[in-house]
Amino acid sequence: MTLSSPESVGAPTVGRFAPSPTGPLHFGSLVAAVGSYCLARQAGGRWLLRIEDLDPPRIVPGSADAILRSLEAFGFEWDGPVLYQSTRNELYAAALDHLRQRGLVFDCGCSRQEILASAPHPGEEGPRYPGTCRSGLPPGRHPRAQRLRVPEGLLGFDDGLLGRQVQHLADAVGDFVLRRADGLYSYQLAVVVDDHDTGVNQVVRGTDLIGSTVRQIYLHSCLDQPSPRYLHLPLALGPDGEKLSKRHGAHGLEEGEGSVVPLLRALRFLGQEIPAGLAQATPREILAAATVGFNLQNVPRGAVPVVVGDTVQPK
Repeated sequence: MTLSSPESVGAPTVGRFAPSPTGPLHFGSLVAAVGSYCLARQAGGRWLLRIEDLDPPRIVPGSADAILRSLEAFGFEWDGPVLYQSTRNELYAAALDHLRQRGLVFDCGCSRQEILASAPHPGEEGPRYPGTCRSGLPPGRHPRAQRLRVPEGLLGFDDGLLGRQVQHLADAVGDFVLRRADGLYSYQLAVVVDDHDTGVNQVVRGTDLIGSTVRQIYLHSCLDQPSPRYLHLPLALGPDGEKLSKRHGAHGLEEGEGSVVPLLRALRFLGQEIPAGLAQATPREILAAATVGFNLQNVPRGAVPVVVGDTVQPK
């Protein structure tokens, strides 16, 4: 079954970049920003910026402003004001209420420890919810989280880079959380509400998020919304072979804000040729040239180790 019902062909492209303010911009995030920016601009579309600050315990004070400064230093220009998820709880509440009225949401009294105990060998997407509270709270349990009912069967979508992707959502994840026990709305709900509300129809991001895509497409369908088109870029790996993240520090951005070297590295990581004559160009000029010449066919598939300290020269 194909759930995806993208916006009609010919609709103006609206892309976005949505970092979490849990630390400074790192190379993996820069790759996602470059890919999403170039593909949106190449299509003559808009590029939005959203700060996903839903989870206060994970937020590092000052990191949102630091990310914005870094993006500006690397030449990015976004359309409209920056959107902060922390200001949008009313929209998430309305979406959750709509789903509950349709009978698609139920209260769950299970703790994380109980779910982990029921799935001692979790899969790629973590422990599968066993459906304990699906038909009503068992005696003695009290509501904690709120979950979305998911259907049986394979659900699929066509990724813009990786092609056909399928997932048995019920087996891989089970009924998933939309509002947590601590009262915070889930990433899955917030990103779907925000993408639809802001007209995003092209989502370009790293392959680490591809496991969430079927959940998000299914959630769009539950809200009677068309889903965006999705494209998942190769994942940048750190020296330890793990996904490059903020715990690796500024890895790949050591040259500092305003340097064009990380930008050139990100383009080369994405398989793009660096045009001659850009050695002395500004970041904005490099992005403009990269947008014109961006070739999706050259983007590698899968995960790619990041080599830092090498020399990046225009070809």
